[in-house]
Amino acid sequence: MTTSDIADAPPPGLPPATAGGAPGAANAAEAGPATAGAGAAARGREGGAAHPGRRGGDPVKALLHRHRELCARAVDPLEIAAGLEARGITDRTAARFRHRDVFSLAEELYARTPRGEEPADRPAPAPAGARAGMRRFGCALLPGALGCAAAAAGLPWAGLLAGLLAAAALVWPGRPAGGRFPWTAHLLAAAAAGAAVHRHGPALGPALALAVAPGHLTAVLYSARVRRRLAGSRALDEFAAGVRPLAAGALLLFTAAATGAAALAGAAPATAVPLAVLLFLVRLLLGHGAHRAPVAAALALALVPGPVAVYAAVAGLLVHALTALSRASAHARP
Repeated sequence: MTTSDIADAPPPGLPPATAGGAPGAANAAEAGPATAGAGAAARGREGGAAHPGRRGGDPVKALLHRHRELCARAVDPLEIAAGLEARGITDRTAARFRHRDVFSLAEELYARTPRGEEPADRPAPAPAGARAGMRRFGCALLPGALGCAAAAAGLPWAGLLAGLLAAAALVWPGRPAGGRFPWTAHLLAAAAAGAAVHRHGPALGPALALAVAPGHLTAVLYSARVRRRLAGSRALDEFAAGVRPLAAGALLLFTAAATGAAALAGAAPATAVPLAVLLFLVRLLLGHGAHRAPVAAALALALVPGPVAVYAAVAGLLVHALTALSRASAHARP
């Protein structure tokens, strides 16, 4: 062995692969991709932790943006719940927004709706007191008083006048109802009452007019009890199940009152009571914002001559009323 060979030999204890440096560089190159991949994964995890809402989002915020006008003008969460239900959002839909029912979803929407500061000197709206209630009740007594006075005076058109007054008073809506022709139901109700008085005699007019006052009181009582039921409900199905007996009870109460009015006026109950019940159902539906198309169809059916036409109209409108009045949107504040 020469002196140059000894100088070129690697030091003892070192692996031959490190002598020229190329194999070590290859090993480092092989380890580089794995290390880079691990670093990228770590950075990805850090980025995901820093932006947790990047994937999920806020579905309630999107719903609030979609119904911002409803939420902004609502005076309480119940009004938002009724509006959402009227737009097709049910308890099952609310579950997709992580809420157990529409009422809970409405409470969050109401709480998250930005509201401007009210002026300090703005007067609070005065609630409807006993004086307003007595004034409305006096207006409800007016058709019966005028009809009975005209009948006592022996006027030939007394029955027709009383029937028209009763139709106008019973079907007057409490708030705007849906439909393209707003006066169709009122004109059909007047026509049905006038045709019935013409067919069955003038005593029918005062009988209908006397039923206006108990109809007004029954409608007010029904609305108050339904509002209390709405305030205590936590699900739409629960509310609907509790409201249907209230509607049936109001209808039975008015039927008894209409029977007494027919007896006082000397009209046949089999003729006066079904027509009075039909007009009362029209009042409830229009007063709670129902669409006028089913109402107009029932009143048009009552115009058909025949003993069973009014009964068929009452049966059809009753089925529609039990469905329409069981919705929370029918009892929202106007």
